[in-house]
Amino acid sequence: MTTLDQLVRQVRQQLLGYSMNQESVSELSAPMTATDTSFSCDAGTVLNLSRGIVEIDDELILVKTYDAQSGVVTVMGLGNGRGYEGTTAASHAVNSLVTSNPAFPKARIKAAINETIRSLYPTLVVFGSTEITKLAPVIEYELPSEVEGVWYVTGQLIGPSKVAQPLPNWRYNPKAREGNFPSGKSIQLLDYVTAGQAMKIVYSKAPAALVSGSDDFTLTGYPERYTDLVVYGACKRLVPALESARLQLQSVETTERAPLVPPASATKVAQLYASLFAERLEEERARQFDEVPNYATFQGS
Repeated sequence: MTTLDQLVRQVRQQLLGYSMNQESVSELSAPMTATDTSFSCDAGTVLNLSRGIVEIDDELILVKTYDAQSGVVTVMGLGNGRGYEGTTAASHAVNSLVTSNPAFPKARIKAAINETIRSLYPTLVVFGSTEITKLAPVIEYELPSEVEGVWYVTGQLIGPSKVAQPLPNWRYNPKAREGNFPSGKSIQLLDYVTAGQAMKIVYSKAPAALVSGSDDFTLTGYPERYTDLVVYGACKRLVPALESARLQLQSVETTERAPLVPPASATKVAQLYASLFAERLEEERARQFDEVPNYATFQGS
């Protein structure tokens, strides 16, 4: 199964290549806490760092100076340099990699992954279900608060057939009176069902975000096969940052780089990822209706 950390690595490999990126790195020679204003790196590789931003795990830190002999690195602005650019100051274990000026910080990649996951809804939905026992005088029943829409409803027939028939006549109420339905969601079931029989409501809901690096992708509610779709979507969001960075280059450097990396190259790459994303999204949209047909799209005979 694919975890959030593995998704981050897949996105980085797409954006930076498998071997072409040569980021300068060192490693912690001692653990550090979330409040440390200096930290120790391997003295043999601390020269790979420079004043500016370094990344340790998901945190960005602003470096002031480093001592080439001892490997001690001082944080700019003391505590103000920890959790830089909206990241979170955290503890880091010995031997954690220290990356100088990362092209795509992990925190930004994780944000792009979760933005992509959220954007898949409602084109691709996560399914949930609940069962309700028919009560003779009742036609409106409470639904879970996570319900965003009803996909289909079935009702159990009496007798030994074990057949659940479609119940096409229902009305979903996303603004139900909370005095009667605490979740604020309800459904009116207007077809006849024998009292005491089970009625199954299959509904759609939004996907869950991935928080921890060890979170499995399927915690979103989506199947494992969506991972490449999410990688394409994250790359589509991140690649334009490379084009923006060109605007900060001095004109002489821009002129020198232009023959090798023409202007708008990143824009073209973003368009490629957008095309790959759209193609996979359409494939999964069609497959979703095949795997979980509802009675609005399936008229069996």
